[in-house]
Amino acid sequence: MNHRGTRVLRLDALARVEGEAALHLRVDGGTVAETRLRIYEPPRFFEALLRGRSHTEPPDITSRICGICPVAYQMSACQAIENACGVTVDGPLADLRRLLYCGEWIESHTLHIYLLHAPDFLGHADVVGLARDQRAAVERGLRLKQSGNAILEQLGGRPIHPVNVRIGGFYRTPAPQELRPLAQRLRQAREDALETVRWVAAFDFPDAVCDHDLLALRDPGHYAIDSGTPAVIAAQGGPRALREFALSDFEQHVRELQVAHSTALTATLDDRRFLTGPLARYAINGQWLHPVAAEAARDAGLGDPALGGMCDNPFRSIVVRAVEVLHAVEEALRIIDGYEQPPRPAAEVPPRRAVGAGATEAPRGLLYHRYALTEDGTLTGARIIPPTAQNQTAIEEDVRRAVQARLDRDGPDADDEELTLLCERAIRNHDPCISCSAHFLDLTVERA
Repeated sequence: MNHRGTRVLRLDALARVEGEAALHLRVDGGTVAETRLRIYEPPRFFEALLRGRSHTEPPDITSRICGICPVAYQMSACQAIENACGVTVDGPLADLRRLLYCGEWIESHTLHIYLLHAPDFLGHADVVGLARDQRAAVERGLRLKQSGNAILEQLGGRPIHPVNVRIGGFYRTPAPQELRPLAQRLRQAREDALETVRWVAAFDFPDAVCDHDLLALRDPGHYAIDSGTPAVIAAQGGPRALREFALSDFEQHVRELQVAHSTALTATLDDRRFLTGPLARYAINGQWLHPVAAEAARDAGLGDPALGGMCDNPFRSIVVRAVEVLHAVEEALRIIDGYEQPPRPAAEVPPRRAVGAGATEAPRGLLYHRYALTEDGTLTGARIIPPTAQNQTAIEEDVRRAVQARLDRDGPDADDEELTLLCERAIRNHDPCISCSAHFLDLTVERA
């Protein structure tokens, strides 16, 4: 509505995002004066729920935080517990974990690309409309997603909320011949993934630049998925400004904050706005993409990742996601080809009094866990910092800039419907996993 040059736009429910959220936008004259991403999901108290539990339970409990990226929660939880107990899982067990994670990247990224984000670029309200116009493309996306789900089902016991993961490894590991059908399926998925990169690269992208600091794990020699050290590229410094800090210092750098308009916490990185997720990973790890994925990235116009190429247009994040799907398919095939069944399905993880931290790259961005244990393995503290909490401020800024750019453009004024669609597109660029909000505001009641 309009009041003497003031315009307020309220999106009471955002469509095609994971979870429940709304947006409040206020325009004074021709200037965007206020942008608030409102996350209003009920608190789920996962961190409180974990206190008093055994150190063996976080992988299964925290995986229920998200039905799209449960493996990310399992892997970060396992790493944090094992870190506290002084255990490192390596060899074939580590390879199987990475394979499981590749399955999640494939299914989660593909869901986002085809079901949530692509309709924005092709003028459809949802994937149903897209299927009427491009049935073959949607079928390709569903086939690709099923390939990722097949990995989760084979290694995790089921495609959603896997049950075969435990600290130290797995309850059961597959024999090499059990993975051969997966390899056959992934060779078809390779073609679908490559075609997906070509498909999304041909979309029409609005001009936009994000200049947030970028945070992702860095694991030299590997495109970081399941391990690494937190690394930062400063917004204005270019690739050479990359710096790292120890995972044990994560909470000294990434500080969560409460804001009145959201039940999810927001966060700052060294008191600055920042972004995690595909754009950050590509900037920090691009040189270690599989050669097939790197070539696809160059052909898609993302620059040369071997030379530090970066993508700073948030609307092109869909292209980076497609490249990461192709990389995950190639990585999964590499692991299966070299797999040898380990002698034991899991390493022993005896408890001890300690604090441990773990972080992995969920499809939507860096996911951090920290746990405090007693001598017998009882959890006395838990901290979970999901990607949405870290990205929320950057998302609000991207929305502000997108709307401001539209208002500054010559031509007819944008009506509320156009601005609503633009705001939703800007939010879906980051695919916020809003359901990951596990916190709630401290409540203060003042009575006269």
